[in-house]
Amino acid sequence: QVQLAESGGGLVQAGESLTLSCTASGRAANSYDMGWFRQAPGKEREFVAAIRWNGDDAYYADSVKGRFTISRDNARNTVYLRINALNPEDSAAYTCAAGTLMRTQGRIRPESWRYWGQGTRVTVSS
Repeated sequence: QVQLAESGGGLVQAGESLTLSCTASGRAANSYDMGWFRQAPGKEREFVAAIRWNGDDAYYADSVKGRFTISRDNARNTVYLRINALNPEDSAAYTCAAGTLMRTQGRIRPESWRYWGQGTRVTVSS
């Protein structure tokens, strides 16, 4: 079993940058592919970014490509999401997930993810 705990969210101004963290604990915590998702009020949860267990490959949603960077430090059992140039549309609850990444025709399958954190909220003011 793997437990995930996110941190780093808060209230920020548009244009600022923010780094979210997700720390994993449990058996073989560093052996999982990791992902970030977000869900804004009244909207469905959407994929943001993912990274392989060894950090060799990263994947991004088109909506965040170029502004978001996912990385991981396996020595600390932590995956990060760096968000640059925040805008109000980035306001959401950000959740990390762990699993085994599966892709079909370039799209990550939702059944890739086995474990989920509780989320950290990011609110961006204009």
